[in-house]
Amino acid sequence: SSHEHKLNFGKSKEMCLNFIQDAMLQKQWNRAAEFLTFYAEALEKDFSRDYMGPSEIIWRIGTEILCHHSHSGMKEFNSFIEQMKTFGVKRYLKVCLEHSFHLLCNGLVDEAYQNLSLAESWRFGEHTAIRDKEIKLIQAYKGLLDYYSWSKQKNILLEHDEDEFEDLSVEQEMHSYFRKAAVNLKEIIKIPGVWDIFVKCYVDLLEFYGDDEEARQVLSEYAYNSKFPANPNAHVYFYQFLKRHGESKKSLISALKILHDLVPSHELMINFNTMLQKSKKRKNRRLGLQVIFAVLDYAGWKENVKAWSCLARQVKQIVISDKHPDWIEQEWDSRKDWWPAFHFSHYLAKKNWQENKSLSYEKALVAGIILGKDCKYFRYVSHQGCKAQAKKFRILKKFVNKHIPVHLRISG
Repeated sequence: SSHEHKLNFGKSKEMCLNFIQDAMLQKQWNRAAEFLTFYAEALEKDFSRDYMGPSEIIWRIGTEILCHHSHSGMKEFNSFIEQMKTFGVKRYLKVCLEHSFHLLCNGLVDEAYQNLSLAESWRFGEHTAIRDKEIKLIQAYKGLLDYYSWSKQKNILLEHDEDEFEDLSVEQEMHSYFRKAAVNLKEIIKIPGVWDIFVKCYVDLLEFYGDDEEARQVLSEYAYNSKFPANPNAHVYFYQFLKRHGESKKSLISALKILHDLVPSHELMINFNTMLQKSKKRKNRRLGLQVIFAVLDYAGWKENVKAWSCLARQVKQIVISDKHPDWIEQEWDSRKDWWPAFHFSHYLAKKNWQENKSLSYEKALVAGIILGKDCKYFRYVSHQGCKAQAKKFRILKKFVNKHIPVHLRISG
């Protein structure tokens, strides 16, 4: 019956897809290609299928197979993609964009640009909001390639003195690429989204031609407009711009404060901590301690000498001045149950001592102040340091013994 036929066909189709998936997972690209051929041929006989589904599957799977197949080259890939463009017109622009990426990965920049230009001029059916966004994305990548060409021309000019280089055509061509790139890049970054590479290139163009005010406005909008998704990179770019242009420390601290809230383990937090420690404001120094403690909550920073040096220096300053030991106490309170095992075990003491004595010293100072002279980490490192006749380790031991009351207060 018709119902049984549809049921059996559906099972066969699903089984064929499972075979394709299995072959791809095992990197059996010839086998995967054979099954995909059977799948495509079977679909031609199926008049009950949803038109949108199979073309998407064939496009995605076929692209992946062709990228890995031993007998596949650009000729085969281009032929397949051209078929996919006509197979599902609603995905025409997406397929064109993926085609351009593949061409770029193979160093065919001019061909990729031509492909994007053809996609930009393509029209079919009714104009929709989705298609408008896709066209803008196509134009944005065209702008990116125009920026690439502009950058090459700029480097040619910079390699020669203006007096020696008389070929005005290079400069004119460079300005032409600038205009085309700027128009397309400016359009895409108006749409809420994550446009890191486009924003960076557009700002580079603006700064080169001295339009710093617009560059600042673009970066500020990208970082602070609530319509855009939260994006740590946006705040990094804005901070880097402020730093390049000699902005005040207040502005730099403000930019990094938001980055800290988003990504407390970001590499710029070391700069942030240093900046805050040097501040005359008590609230900034307090924030600096919070920042460096938060950094060391993450495993990626466990053996970073700079991070431990920042924490050791600030802890030492607080202990010597006998001001605000409660700051350390408050930070330690939420960490006392897991930091000893995470950072200050006997195993880590031996490992750190063997691999990096500078790291051992900084960590031992922090461990000694917070956990006291009986801490496993401090005892091992100070003993090894004194045995090696290192003067700074003997001074460290005396310093910790002298400030036992601070440890007692922190530990409660």
